[in-house]
Amino acid sequence: MTGLDWTIVAVVLASTIGLAALFARRASGGTDEFFAGGRAMPWWLAGTSMVATTFAADTPLLVTEVVAETGISGNWIWWNGALGGMLTVFFFARLWRRSGVLTDVEFVEVRYRGAPARWLRGIKAVYFGLFMNCVVIGWVALAMETVLSVLFPDLTLFGRTSFTLGGAEVSAPLAVVGLLMLLIGAYSLVSGLWGIVVTDAFQFCLAMIGSFALAWFALDLPQIGGLSGLVAQLPAETVRFLPAVGAGGPQTGGADSAALFAISVLAFVAYFGVQWWSSWYPGAEPGGGGYIAQRMLATRSERDSALATLWFTVAHYCVRPWPWILVALCALVLYPDLENAREGYVLVMRETLPPGLLGLLFAAFLAAFMSTISTQLNWGTSYLVNDLYARFLDPAADQRRLVLVSRVLTFALAIVGFLVTTQLDTIADAWGLVLSASAGLGLVLILRWYWWRVNAWSELTATVVPVVLVALQLGGADVPFLTADFPVNLYGIVGITTVCWLGATFLTRPTPPEALDAFYRRIRPGGAGWRPVAARNADVVADSGLGRLALRWALGVAAVYAALFGVGGLLLGTPLRGAALLAFGAAALGVLVWTYREDEAAVSA
Repeated sequence: MTGLDWTIVAVVLASTIGLAALFARRASGGTDEFFAGGRAMPWWLAGTSMVATTFAADTPLLVTEVVAETGISGNWIWWNGALGGMLTVFFFARLWRRSGVLTDVEFVEVRYRGAPARWLRGIKAVYFGLFMNCVVIGWVALAMETVLSVLFPDLTLFGRTSFTLGGAEVSAPLAVVGLLMLLIGAYSLVSGLWGIVVTDAFQFCLAMIGSFALAWFALDLPQIGGLSGLVAQLPAETVRFLPAVGAGGPQTGGADSAALFAISVLAFVAYFGVQWWSSWYPGAEPGGGGYIAQRMLATRSERDSALATLWFTVAHYCVRPWPWILVALCALVLYPDLENAREGYVLVMRETLPPGLLGLLFAAFLAAFMSTISTQLNWGTSYLVNDLYARFLDPAADQRRLVLVSRVLTFALAIVGFLVTTQLDTIADAWGLVLSASAGLGLVLILRWYWWRVNAWSELTATVVPVVLVALQLGGADVPFLTADFPVNLYGIVGITTVCWLGATFLTRPTPPEALDAFYRRIRPGGAGWRPVAARNADVVADSGLGRLALRWALGVAAVYAALFGVGGLLLGTPLRGAALLAFGAAALGVLVWTYREDEAAVSA
């Protein structure tokens, strides 16, 4: 890192803090401003913030880790989320905006009533806002530690290479990450959601420029020889987009070894056929939720909510992946025997980029890290304040006090998230833990919008059971169907959880009719699942055309995957297949736009 590199880093940090400070006064206006931006955000800003949050320091490192273990097809661990993302666009975005809640946890007391709903709200506030959130913060911070450790192998802090914290040894790079988290906590508690979203847009642009630049310079290396040279040096299994029969075994060699496999068919089915609708994951929640719901609730209209989520889904799966994947493949060729595969991405940065660009990409990593952590802090604090403190501990608190508590908890959450980081080893393992510990909950999160019989006990059971099952699995218990590792363990966890929550649904009383009627009149969900409630509220004009929405969902999914694999085909030596997929994707998108405009014209008429 030269003086030019550090100057670029300093400018980026100063710009981020300056942008956040501009919104300090607005954030003091109350919790609706602090957590929902006054519900005045345009779709493009809310959607870009969603993409920026999911583009964390961990994401390119996770992709590098996955590609090293199971080739390109291992990315189905997150590619499967496009199905749920498009489901949110067409089925849930407008409903979330219509609900008017401050957080998706508050929604449970709109959908259900009574003591079970109160218990569910409190449990979810702590479980997702604190525990799950801190695991996510932890693996993002772990990725940032990797970046610092590889870029600056001799890094010290206050003249020391490590520290002892709570019995755990903390390296100097991780201690620096901790200081960064405190800085992020400081500007997050000052700026509120508007400041976070605006800095997200700036940070996302910077991160994408850096990612494309790194891929360009990596491919230009003599050891790589461009795209054709890269593909020629890798086994065919490594550049597969889909599973290979008999694949998925352990890796036993470097880039020149035939032991680099695609994922197995069993793993692919778990990702594509089970995970996307069954597991909760921040940014890919079935039915929307988490910080995606927070952004949708902050938009200025139902239309903006849907467009924001559409832009997020397209950018997330079609714009971002290939620069990361290309660098991950280059790392396989350049560093075939790394003990920690995720370090390959950062090594390519260090060894490839010229002065100025190295600083730019390091600044991009800082920007991605800050973007994600600031959102996680604001989102997690929204649960702890709105759904725990204000709901149960101090219901009489005024807005000024709630904003003060929000700021204190934002800072405290940053500290707890850092402590969790000290206990994590790999990013992929943390991902698998979160997806396993929520497997089976996703179906309830979808059906609660479209089936009146789902009640608070359904959701509470679906939240608790997978956690218990994962705890048993980690404890070494010999539970039937749970002996496999992630993602194959999803079959057992989802099956058991689904049986349990369905049993709880039919063994407990339905949500009271007055609560169902109030929800139906407020949200106006369509479909046969609300038929008994609709009969009591015949004056309500509910949504219609669910079949048409399903067609749009299918077209949207087809367009996203066709674009993703079409670009991949053009890059990796199958241009005819790539061009055909892009043409198919364009056709699917054309039909989607035509049906949408036809409906808009009908409404206008």
